Amino acid sequence: MSLPWLSAMEPSVAKTKPSSRPKRFVAMTLGLGLVAENLVPSNSGFEYQPSRYLEELQNLRDQVTVVSGSSHPGVTGGHRAEASILTASPMGSSGRAKNTISVDQMMARHLGDATRFRSLVLSTSGSTSPCYTENGSMIPPQDRPSRLFSRLFIDDSNHEREKQAARVRQGRSIMDMVGEDAKSLSRELGAGDRDKLDAYFTSVRDLEKRLEEAEQWAKRPKPVVTERAPRDINDPGDLVGRQKTMCDVIKLALQTDSTRFISLHIPGASGSIPIAGVDDSHHSLSHHGRDEEKLDQLALVETAVINQWGAFLEDLQSVEESEANLLDQTSVLLTSNLGNASNHDNRNMPVLLSGGGFRHGQHLAFDKRKNYPLPNLYVSLLQQVGLETDSFASSTGTMTGLQSS
Repeated sequence: MSLPWLSAMEPSVAKTKPSSRPKRFVAMTLGLGLVAENLVPSNSGFEYQPSRYLEELQNLRDQVTVVSGSSHPGVTGGHRAEASILTASPMGSSGRAKNTISVDQMMARHLGDATRFRSLVLSTSGSTSPCYTENGSMIPPQDRPSRLFSRLFIDDSNHEREKQAARVRQGRSIMDMVGEDAKSLSRELGAGDRDKLDAYFTSVRDLEKRLEEAEQWAKRPKPVVTERAPRDINDPGDLVGRQKTMCDVIKLALQTDSTRFISLHIPGASGSIPIAGVDDSHHSLSHHGRDEEKLDQLALVETAVINQWGAFLEDLQSVEESEANLLDQTSVLLTSNLGNASNHDNRNMPVLLSGGGFRHGQHLAFDKRKNYPLPNLYVSLLQQVGLETDSFASSTGTMTGLQSS
């Protein structure tokens, strides 16, 4: 039976080294931003005065860092920049730009082979995600918690597991044949083409390794959990209910070490939202045009989203893991492509960060007119999970002021 990460899995030394524990990352991305005046504190540093939204998170104050005045350099396009949230790659407005790898997939590519699933790409609704492969292909999300639960914890029959393993072996045999053909071809190529072929061989070997791992995982039972499978929420307007249901499964996925890298996208909900005092759709409210009634209703919606994010942090904090808890080992990011959804402004993106071994409790306030490069935060996150890199997209280094605890 597959087990969650246990203290007994650590080296037999007097005290567990923090670096030996698995590092994890969860990105929660919002398609319609957050109203800055309700989110961003009026002053910076560790003594900041909590904003309207952050008042609800004061029990987690020492576990959260607020970042303002940051964005992805060169990224514009309003809603189109959803594709850039985790890649920081400018997509423009024509739809012709090619995307690059997202930060979660960078982690999964180099560190995801320790778990059954290299990563999980999820959404509360819809078929798009901000997660992209190295060649710029979007990864479709899973948006039904019940199916995600089954994929994680419900074992297939022995016959189906053998079929899966056979499909993997077939894939490996195809790679073998392609490899032999390519070796024969290399004798007839010039130096430049041979270099390209060497790069191809490297990708083939990487794929073969993944196929071998997939075959082994296909034969192993999945983790056993006591929680029942969740019931999908069919109401498209209940974005907070959908957020909570998916977060419950994400916690189990991390707790059982089924994966270490997860993204959850929360696009704008259609239809009425089942929150007292709200009688309009999320998208309509986000394009408020400074209408006071819409802003009041939008604040209720966004407060609920922030509170659910906080409840997720508390759930991770409640799970003990070795000499720490699950939140200590998991960097949890909340952000959006829109700093102002009403005018489709991609500057001044909302950013909250928790967990992961960082020193929290402060407001990092950068220039709202000349934004700080948010990809610097992604470099810090990559390094925190164990990747030896000093750049990502348009970064200029690690994030100034963000410290490890």
